[in-house]
Amino acid sequence: MRLAAVLLMAVAATPPPAAAQTAAAATAASGGWTVPRTPDGQPDLQGVWDYRTATPLERPAEFAGKEFLTDQEIADYERRAAARDDGRPPDDPRSDPSVHPPWWLDYGRSVVGTRRSSLVVEPPDGRIPPLTADAQKRAADRRAVSRGRGPADSPEDRTLWERCITRGLPEGMLPAGYNNNVQFLQTPGYVVIVSEMIHDARIVPIDGRAHAPAAIRSWLGDSRGRWEGNTLVVETMNFSPKTNFRGAGENLRLTERFTRIDRGTIEYRFTVDDPGTWARPWTVTFPLVKSEGAIYEYACHEANYGLQNILKNARATESGAPGK
Repeated sequence: MRLAAVLLMAVAATPPPAAAQTAAAATAASGGWTVPRTPDGQPDLQGVWDYRTATPLERPAEFAGKEFLTDQEIADYERRAAARDDGRPPDDPRSDPSVHPPWWLDYGRSVVGTRRSSLVVEPPDGRIPPLTADAQKRAADRRAVSRGRGPADSPEDRTLWERCITRGLPEGMLPAGYNNNVQFLQTPGYVVIVSEMIHDARIVPIDGRAHAPAAIRSWLGDSRGRWEGNTLVVETMNFSPKTNFRGAGENLRLTERFTRIDRGTIEYRFTVDDPGTWARPWTVTFPLVKSEGAIYEYACHEANYGLQNILKNARATESGAPGK
């Protein structure tokens, strides 16, 4: 938060160029809209943006062959989403209110903006491509290693999310059960992308510097940004092999594109490319919608009783102690 305050002060302290002020005044007078600019002339993405949506990641079988939905199909899909007590999308087979009560969850109940039947837009069938033989072998090897182990023999058996480490990338930018917000802060040399979930923050240089050496790996990878017209392009590599996004290897390459398309919308698009994991790259797109609210602190480590109780109950189950 201190870093965010410093960055905001740096932006605020730089006066806008006279040409930018003139252009803004002319646009306001005409009643039109142009992409707003930061004091140093970058397209302005700053603020908090919400990406809840009822649109599923992959295209459901009922919409096979249909990229876009009709008004009637959208209305029916949204009605089914609103009818689920557990808050999940209507095509989600999972239903376990004991894990998260309905009032905890904040899934989107509407198909926002694009009318698409899936967030995956490439391949054209709206489905994540099949795993390669190597990826299938890695998955089999992981299952073999865990065979004979309980699901909670140690904290490391639980997910990075449960352990309050990270939700990872690009998983952390996909709509989930709650905290579907992201915030942007900009300075002349950096863009900061803050996810509400687990308060992950990426400080992305946009000054043309090279990526870190391949030997340096991190949970969120190594991000570098650049502007292509009004689009912020962020390329990320050097992921830790422990992140394991949907079975991906450490050579995963993520390319994100953020484009401000109107006052209240950023078009977000990302492509994941890992030839050792999927038969081909695949692309997701969905809108980020301007929010007037704030991002609240996700104090995951404070009183993280969930992980503690999982481990305690696993030990009690193993001991066979009555009443536990």
